[in-house]
Amino acid sequence: MTSADSAEVPTKEAVIGNDDYALHRVPQNARHHWFSIATQRFGQLSALPQFMLGATLGMGMSFWEAVGAITLGAAILEIVAIVVGVIGVREGMSTSVLARWTGFGRYGAALISLTIAISLVGWFGIQNAVFAEGLHSLLGGPPLWVWTLIAGVFVTLIVVGGIGGMRWTAYVTVPLFIALAGWSIASELSRHSLGTLVSSPAPGPSLSMTAATTLVAGSFIAGAVITPDMTRYNRGIADVIKQTVVGITLGEYVIGLIGVLLAHALRTGNVVSIVVSTSGTIGVIILVASTLKINDWNLYSSSLGFVNIIDTLTGRRVDRALVTVVLGVAGTLLAAAGILGHFTDFLIVLGVALPPVAGIMIAEYFVVRRWRPVLDAAGDAVPDRAPAWVPASLVLWLAAFLVGKYVTWGIPALNSLVFAFAGYAFAGKLGLTRGVGSETERKQ
Repeated sequence: MTSADSAEVPTKEAVIGNDDYALHRVPQNARHHWFSIATQRFGQLSALPQFMLGATLGMGMSFWEAVGAITLGAAILEIVAIVVGVIGVREGMSTSVLARWTGFGRYGAALISLTIAISLVGWFGIQNAVFAEGLHSLLGGPPLWVWTLIAGVFVTLIVVGGIGGMRWTAYVTVPLFIALAGWSIASELSRHSLGTLVSSPAPGPSLSMTAATTLVAGSFIAGAVITPDMTRYNRGIADVIKQTVVGITLGEYVIGLIGVLLAHALRTGNVVSIVVSTSGTIGVIILVASTLKINDWNLYSSSLGFVNIIDTLTGRRVDRALVTVVLGVAGTLLAAAGILGHFTDFLIVLGVALPPVAGIMIAEYFVVRRWRPVLDAAGDAVPDRAPAWVPASLVLWLAAFLVGKYVTWGIPALNSLVFAFAGYAFAGKLGLTRGVGSETERKQ
């Protein structure tokens, strides 16, 4: 093992599972083939909510109008995911840690980590509850809260195993979901003429191209923003591009357009019940496969965020797998108690705060480059110093959030991202992006 590798591998802190370089750069010898990462990316987008998105488009648009909306929305997602993904593969760090040197400083990055972590662990719990409700309705058996606990424990154990376990989960669940959901859908669509469905008008109230593109881009913009959590395991920039184009394009077009066709065939937006209700056994497998391959990433990225928060506030480096257990138990218990369902609106607001983060990170890394020399000089290690705060970034983050939330023209997520990017680039040219204070990073 080289000195760089030994510096990267946490030995004393790790007690269970895999720490997965939560606060370190991922060394080249620990990176994966692009196809394994692409499978997980596609798994995030080939899920039941994507059918619902497609059905929403299908109810308000013709087939070819929906193709246009998906094309525009997917292009936005791919551009964002590729650009921030390139930062992740070059630096080998998670989004939460990388933010320290991409415009936010050590404590600003902790705020970002908190936003990401709360948002994703909340969605983990909510999706877990939906998962349990599906199992309960299909199989009956124990009370709903018991199914919720079973589902939460299962996903938590997968995430404790780290990126390796999640890779094999995707290898199993993605083909299962596609094959069984495809069979279920084909059985339904075979009763209709494909030519008629493609040429038929929207069965519901008209949906504008702007609104439809907003739905497509907004549905996965948070996942695009935290792409470094995934691409730090890629081997090069070409891999990032391949996995993003393959994963997002297939997910948006294949799953989304099937949802459009189902909406035209059934003349309803409630298409998920058709996908999962073909038969008890197949319905259960589809539901399980759909949930596992996206909810594990919710919990995984949340654990990375909390590890960064604890390190920032206390100086202690805790085991990512242990944090995963705590978050998984907390999210599962809150879901079983029915508490998280009352915080959906709050979680949606947190999601609006994420696109500006990508705008600032991109502007700092590629345009302003105030801390690029620090990252470059560190080599295979994490830089030994970071700014404590970058006040201009926090002001721009808040302003861009307000733009995304209250400016209704255009695509809100894109508006906030572009505003943050342009604002930080302009502030950088004026010399306003200086850090306040300096924090020494704890030695590896």
